[in-house]
Amino acid sequence: MKKSIFFLILVLALIGQRTYAQKFGYIDTEFITSKMPEYQKVQVKIDQMTEAWMKEIDVLNEEVRKLEKDYHLEELLLTDELRRQRLEQIRLKNKEALDFQNKIFGSEGELFKAKLNGFKPILDEISKAVERVVRQKRLDFVFDKASEGLAMIYTNPVHDYSDYVLEELGLELDPNIKK
Repeated sequence: MKKSIFFLILVLALIGQRTYAQKFGYIDTEFITSKMPEYQKVQVKIDQMTEAWMKEIDVLNEEVRKLEKDYHLEELLLTDELRRQRLEQIRLKNKEALDFQNKIFGSEGELFKAKLNGFKPILDEISKAVERVVRQKRLDFVFDKASEGLAMIYTNPVHDYSDYVLEELGLELDPNIKK
C-alpha cells in the first residue's frame, strides 16, 4: 500500500512538473548563400569592382615608384630646392594613393558600401526564413557554423537576463521603460 501511494505521488509530481528544455539549432550561411543565384551575381559584381579598383591602386603605386626611381637617379644633380620639390611631389602622390586605397577599402569605404547594398536584401531574406523556421521548430537559439567562432543568429528574448544583471550591478534601467 505504501509503495503504491509513493509511486502515485511520484507519477503525479512528474506529470505536474513541466520541464522546459531549450532547443538549439545551427545553420551554415556559406552553404545557404552558395545555393542562391542572387548572391552569386552580387559576389561576381563585387569581385569585378574590386579588381578594377586594385588596378587603379596599382597604377597609382607604380607612379609613386617611378617618381622615387627618377628622384634617386637624379638626386645628386638636383639643387636643394628641386630635391625638396621632388620629395614633396613623391609624398603627395603617395598620400593620394593611400587616400584612394582608404576611400575604397577602408572601414567605411566604397567596397564596404557596395557589399552592404548588395548583400543586405539577401541577408534579410535569409533572416526572415530563419525566423519562420525558428517559429515552426520552436527553437530558442540558432547559431551560424560558417562564421569564425560561433555566431548567434537568433535568440529567444525570454532568455535575455541583461536587466537582472544591471539590477545586480546596481545600475539603473532606462527610465523611459516601465516594468
